[in-house]
Amino acid sequence: MRIVFMGTPEFAVPSLRRLAEDGHEIAAVYTQPDKPKNRGMKFIPTPVKAEAERLGLPVRQPSGVREETVLAEIRSMAPQLLVVVAYGKILPPELLEIPTVAAINVHSSLLPKYRGAAPINWAILCGETETGVTVQHLGEALDAGDIITVKKTPIDPEEDAGQLYDRLSLLGAEALSEAVRELAAGQAPRTPQGEAEGPYAAMLSREMSPIDWNKSAQAIVNQIRGLIPWPCATMALQGETVKVYRGRVGEKTSAAPETVVAAGKAGISVAAGDGMTVSVLELQRPGGRRMSAADYLMGRPIEL
Repeated sequence: MRIVFMGTPEFAVPSLRRLAEDGHEIAAVYTQPDKPKNRGMKFIPTPVKAEAERLGLPVRQPSGVREETVLAEIRSMAPQLLVVVAYGKILPPELLEIPTVAAINVHSSLLPKYRGAAPINWAILCGETETGVTVQHLGEALDAGDIITVKKTPIDPEEDAGQLYDRLSLLGAEALSEAVRELAAGQAPRTPQGEAEGPYAAMLSREMSPIDWNKSAQAIVNQIRGLIPWPCATMALQGETVKVYRGRVGEKTSAAPETVVAAGKAGISVAAGDGMTVSVLELQRPGGRRMSAADYLMGRPIEL
């Protein structure tokens, strides 16, 4: 099929690659403008741009897609499909009406659960044991379009959001390939969504980082897992605010919440609000590197 693809981050790369491997004609790839990064403020191409150039595909990077010049350009390509995977902007109705077959989107949750910008993180934050990807028709309401296909996967109890992100990007490419094949054959199902389920998966913020040790140990571990790679859970430790990268539910304790009850090779055990401990296994001091709790303690031992 003749496709206009829109995507920006690493999550969208496997989907773009799979469409190319499946032999579809990709008329153009739209992605967000390059942004300056790191100390040198050098402009870095988006992951999707880098992949499109590797595949020899034409790339477009408009600052917005509502301008008539952009819409006219896409109309001139006469796409059958508009495929959107984490593009990063709300698309206007005029754009969604351009493709002759469908405008579709790969969303990283089991819709209608976790509509919004950060569904992978929120699934872990909320303690879900299963998630997946949904290929849906795009419409005016955010993430509420009719469903074409769904693929599910369990969430490992120690899997963090970064690891799940990588797995779902591959699962999304598989689901997209299947959906496009069904659309091309005129055999794609179209299932209306029900009402939204669970919390809205809003964008993450630094205000979510500080750990509240009055919560249950499992909720705290879910927070640690769910805020990887950004903004990361944080805790006060020896007069500093450190980032926590990995934790595990520990053992029972009678200590008050936030009390450090043990510190050694097995980690730093901190009392939570439900009478259990959280074993902090990896952390990062301000301006330092990510390290194991055991390595941290070699330089900064904790006296109990």
